[in-house]
Amino acid sequence: MKLQFLGAAGCVTGSCHLLKINDKKVLLDCGLYQGKDEKEKGNENFEFNPKEIDYVILSHAHIDHSGRIPLLYKRGFKGEVICTEATRDLCSVMLPDSGHIMEMEVEWKNRKRIRQGLEPIEPLYTAKLAEISTYLFRSCAYNKWIEVFEGLKVRFRDAGHLLGSSIIELKIKEKDKNEVKLVFSGDLGNKNLPIIKDPTYIDSADYVIMETTYGDRIHEKIENEFEQLVKIIRTTFKRGGNVIIPSFAVGRTQEVLYVLNKYIETEKLKDIEVYVDSPLAHASTKIFEKYSEVYDDEAKKILKSGNNPLYFEGLKFSESPEESARINKIQSGAIVISASGMCEAGRIKHHLKHNLWRKECSIVFVGYQAEGTLGRAILDGAKKVRIFGEEIAVNAEIYALQGLSGHADQSGLLDWIKGFKTKPKEILLVHGDEEARTEFKKLAEANEFKCRIMRSGERYNINDIESKVIQNRKEKIIRLMDTLDDIDEIDKDLLLDKIKKILE
Repeated sequence: MKLQFLGAAGCVTGSCHLLKINDKKVLLDCGLYQGKDEKEKGNENFEFNPKEIDYVILSHAHIDHSGRIPLLYKRGFKGEVICTEATRDLCSVMLPDSGHIMEMEVEWKNRKRIRQGLEPIEPLYTAKLAEISTYLFRSCAYNKWIEVFEGLKVRFRDAGHLLGSSIIELKIKEKDKNEVKLVFSGDLGNKNLPIIKDPTYIDSADYVIMETTYGDRIHEKIENEFEQLVKIIRTTFKRGGNVIIPSFAVGRTQEVLYVLNKYIETEKLKDIEVYVDSPLAHASTKIFEKYSEVYDDEAKKILKSGNNPLYFEGLKFSESPEESARINKIQSGAIVISASGMCEAGRIKHHLKHNLWRKECSIVFVGYQAEGTLGRAILDGAKKVRIFGEEIAVNAEIYALQGLSGHADQSGLLDWIKGFKTKPKEILLVHGDEEARTEFKKLAEANEFKCRIMRSGERYNINDIESKVIQNRKEKIIRLMDTLDDIDEIDKDLLLDKIKKILE
């Protein structure tokens, strides 16, 4: 079995790993590069022939994991995309939305290009093509082994990161080789997140591909972050401003609504107006409601009491551009939740343009901000940023509530690998910036795990690794036989002690 790391290796976004098993080619994820990664690597070209890919095994619906599937289809992929049921449904709205955003951005760019006498360009894919690509999706339930083809079985386990998100277990049997178990972590969730369960611990694996997004950081306790959000809202409203929350439409938005509902129910927040300005967020919230059977115990308890944790009085969803524009006329007392979470596209840029320069307003980041994105620039302390070609001063109060992140922190990542009953032969680190991966590697190795940082384009031949392991075992057996020859009278305790030392 051969592995090649083609995305989210040496960077955070663009998750994509190529597996060659017998005569089949399988992708683990096929995501878009975003922010700095997109500028450096681009999304237009694949490092393989899409027509030769037989399957995509998809960990979850976030665009940096799924967003190039429509392009894969456009370039000739006609295989199956295998994922959980909730991931399939979320992709059915997220991928067309991604295509729509691309169309709008290209339309804006082409108006400028035409004025400059340049040829127009095309989007990576359209909303319609993205919709058609979702017909390739095949869904399955959590915790059930399925045979993808002879030599590959997969099982999806709850990753606790997003509705439908998965840790993927793969049992791989190649001709004349021993079976190998590979585990792909996908994105591991933060513990105690609203609505969804904590990440599943896996008993065993020979090799692990593992994300390290927050491998160098510890989150604040999530309960403290909830209280901080309430305090920010009250303080901002008191000084006459709005609270703007750039949020991923799928996942973070629903979790923020859950938290706000909780504090409205306990009357710590009263008479507030919350605008969710994202048609995608509205559609995905309905999908969240559909899969209430996979909620955590607390959310299920709220549902059984007759309360919908994702809706409350004062909550308004905006669908049309006209409704969105009306929100920008509100000067104070509004909480605006809008996508995209990294402020790179969508309606959030309009809300930042109207509120970022106002000292009385607050901008609250609740998710990861990739390097090179507008969100990261604001979070890193930029005094001015450019939005729609206009320079905007950053005068609003800026907050980052990392405890609300959907990703496990350093402690959560370490706890997860400690959950293996037998240590994997090697853990292959991906999906993190250089500092995060390096720091987590040091920590994991201090806990006696063997780790390797994977680079973009790097190949990893598990068959060669396994052959070396077998050869090493043969050499140890020879040494053991030599030891037995040296013992005249076998002392059981002495023999066991020698065997233990040789096989370590």
